[in-house]
Amino acid sequence: MDFRKDEDRLESLTLFSQSSLTDIVLLLLIFFLLTSSFVTNFGIKVDVPNAETGAQTDNRFISVAITSKGEFYVDGNRVTTGQLASEIRRVKQNKPEGTLVLRADKEAIVDNAVRVMNIAKALDLKIIMATERNSE
Repeated sequence: MDFRKDEDRLESLTLFSQSSLTDIVLLLLIFFLLTSSFVTNFGIKVDVPNAETGAQTDNRFISVAITSKGEFYVDGNRVTTGQLASEIRRVKQNKPEGTLVLRADKEAIVDNAVRVMNIAKALDLKIIMATERNSE
């Protein structure tokens, strides 16, 4: 039995407030944008050695990666051994910070790392060796 009058009938909800959902999505977007800028994601597979301490690097530094196969990458661009010095010199002009971050694979030949260090020393750059922090 329906004891309500016809005028008292409840109508279905046709409007839905999306303001709270929009706020949540906006906050998540801001969170992911901020946290993704702190993570430097290199597309070059380099398994760097582990260390007890470490320092954060950013885009102001010149990044040189050496893979286990002996390939050189300067700021993500693959270069040959002959082009290495000129490419580091070119990148140094755009980044006057004067610091080179060397990301050498554990399996890389030490001679390749020394070659990069000699070029950095000749260009009067500070050298930082990239490592992974030990997680204990």
